[in-house]
Amino acid sequence: MKDVSGRVAAVTGAASGIGRALAMDLARRGAHLALCDIDDAGLAETVAQCEGFGVKVTSQRLDVADREAVYDWADRVVEDHGKVNLIFNNAGVALGANIESMSYDDFEWLMNINFWGVVYGTKAFLPHLKASGEGHIVNLSSVFGLISIPSQSAYNSAKFAVRGFTDALRMELEIEGAKVSCTTIHPGGIKTNIARNARMDPSVLALAGSEEEAHAMFDKVAFTSPKRAARQILTAVLRDRRRALIGPDAKVFDLLARLPAGFYQGAIVRGARRRSR
Repeated sequence: MKDVSGRVAAVTGAASGIGRALAMDLARRGAHLALCDIDDAGLAETVAQCEGFGVKVTSQRLDVADREAVYDWADRVVEDHGKVNLIFNNAGVALGANIESMSYDDFEWLMNINFWGVVYGTKAFLPHLKASGEGHIVNLSSVFGLISIPSQSAYNSAKFAVRGFTDALRMELEIEGAKVSCTTIHPGGIKTNIARNARMDPSVLALAGSEEEAHAMFDKVAFTSPKRAARQILTAVLRDRRRALIGPDAKVFDLLARLPAGFYQGAIVRGARRRSR
């Protein structure tokens, strides 16, 4: 797929952040949009901003953790638009917690959205993408799908899983000779609200000091704007890349992932101990 003009793109988590930026960039390039999120107000604002580009925009309130609802949405997208060519499985949440104190409810909440939401979106849309004769699946992993970070075990688990799932899918599609491809996206720190909307366990807040301090720490390392991230993601799609590293910090994480595990893990442990003291 060398151009998105006239194609139909579905985007999850479109109410803000990367999802909204993707929707606006796609609309600017002439793509028709099917958008979803659980944030009604934010979703409506995204729709209003995208409609100014003269493309068809539909939207639906959707929890990507609800498998039946995701499948129903995929069918409705095709009913509304006649086809669908791209699915951006972007919706995601964050959780800060040590493994020992993390509740199963919080762990399952994150996995249901960040991993199963990607699986549902992929499997629900794949037959429709094949039927369109030209399609692309874009699954959002993270730099935390490249290396592990203390207090991020749940997030690491989901994002490593997305990476493995999408890599396997890419090879299966190539073996099949399908007219559908896929790309794994590894964003670094992006200036979004994901940290502010995160669930924070007391075990992590004890180190960070407070939620406000934790948010401030995230803001310091969020180097890339959603608009820039969306542009890089779409470039990767149009070039049919297997993986895309989004932001300068993502390239650093990728380099660290190639080094012996003890190298980066030891540095993180030493830094965390100094902070705790």
